[in-house]
Amino acid sequence: MHGMLTRMVDDSMAMWDREAATFDDAPDHGLRDPAVRRAWSELLLPLVGGPRRRVADLGCGTGTLSALLADEGGHVVHGVDISPEMIERARAKTEHVVPRPVFTVADASDPPLRSRAFDVVLCRHVLWAMPDRDSALRRWVDLLAPGGALILIEGRWSTGAGMTAAECTDLVRSLRDTVELRMLDDPAYWGGTTDDERYIVYSPAAPGNVPDVAGVGGRR
Repeated sequence: MHGMLTRMVDDSMAMWDREAATFDDAPDHGLRDPAVRRAWSELLLPLVGGPRRRVADLGCGTGTLSALLADEGGHVVHGVDISPEMIERARAKTEHVVPRPVFTVADASDPPLRSRAFDVVLCRHVLWAMPDRDSALRRWVDLLAPGGALILIEGRWSTGAGMTAAECTDLVRSLRDTVELRMLDDPAYWGGTTDDERYIVYSPAAPGNVPDVAGVGGRR
């Protein structure tokens, strides 16, 4: 079993290493279009709160969201990704960002980060790909300090890959008391229209401190 898991990790690393050079070509990955970047900024910054929130960006890829949160929100971000090539690009991308994010090459399903050390755990298009979604999510929740918030951006793509909003919210509700769902069907997030089911799940610590997800950025 250990050998099988090792091969799965190695295969995943190799796959994402191959994707790294062109990863930012997708509008929602590179955020090179100011309108797309603004859409993600208006979505995420109010949910993260602040200032100087400690954020774990798991499956961070080339570090675009880490850079966004540090640059525009002043947050202290630790990004984790299984791909050394992705992390190399993330470090280069954030060379002049203040506060500069820290990046670690590691498996996002079990990141080498301290328990109860983060105000926010952010994962975009990561949970669906985990071999054991329940175990990964439990580890991510364990990273949260008291009062911390979980932010998951996921989708069910036309190819059949991914996870539905119902699957994701049910899994989060098994571990968290407060769960909010919002569909991300505005083309501004993706640089164009999409037929996929794309959404954000937001789980703050308690009902008493919940930003209005439906009203963030004025988009529905």
